[in-house]
Amino acid sequence: MAVSKLVYAAQILTLTLFSTTASKADLPVIEGATARPSGSSWTISVTLRHPDTGWDHYADGWEVLTLEGQSLGIRELTHPHETEQPFTRSLSGVKIPEGTSQIAIRARCSVDGWTGPIYKIDLN
Repeated sequence: MAVSKLVYAAQILTLTLFSTTASKADLPVIEGATARPSGSSWTISVTLRHPDTGWDHYADGWEVLTLEGQSLGIRELTHPHETEQPFTRSLSGVKIPEGTSQIAIRARCSVDGWTGPIYKIDLN
């Protein structure tokens, strides 16, 4: 009886580790980002890579933040990009508070939600 409990515990541990590793492997990765002034606002362009599998699991957005965590804008990605990896999308009209020298970008996918790591852009 004790051996079967040990085997069961080992199976649960293996499944937990495998599912955690598999999930982490499917997170969106920000490969690059740029910020360029455009009048009184900014245009932010972000290059993402994610193993989109279709409508059931895809990178569905990214967000521009101050380093303090204030949201400055969200770029919704409304469809999967299975055959276009990596891909770049832009967001115009981003109002960045005066005196801000750096912003952060985070990515989101339809399964895991907001993920890290945060990608930082210097504005100087």
